[in-house]
Amino acid sequence: MAEGRARFVDRVRLGVMCMPWKGKGPKGEAAELAGAQLARQATVEVAGLLGKRDMSRADLARLMDVSPGRVSQILSGDENLTLRSLAAVAEALELDVKISFVEPKDDGGRRALSRGDDSFVCAP
Repeated sequence: MAEGRARFVDRVRLGVMCMPWKGKGPKGEAAELAGAQLARQATVEVAGLLGKRDMSRADLARLMDVSPGRVSQILSGDENLTLRSLAAVAEALELDVKISFVEPKDDGGRRALSRGDDSFVCAP
């Protein structure tokens, strides 16, 4: 186990992306589902913020100094959504991003939870 951790640390130091959760099996599939849910929730939050501010995607693109197509990629909720992308959106909108880890609910079903303070949480 320590040898695997050392290889992972070496890969991170070299800048090689290592995503062990992308493996096959139930845990990999659960991580993929949770990631997709979190991405969808984040894009819904951004779309809601744009709506509250009466802004279009083109307006956001101008603030971010990127093409409208890039904003569409970010807001599509697919693999293009990264923490850096979210940070760029937040910077353009002069907002902070808050990520919280919470204890799972006892009902066993996975779902995204929306909180009233404009933060988002994806939790079981």
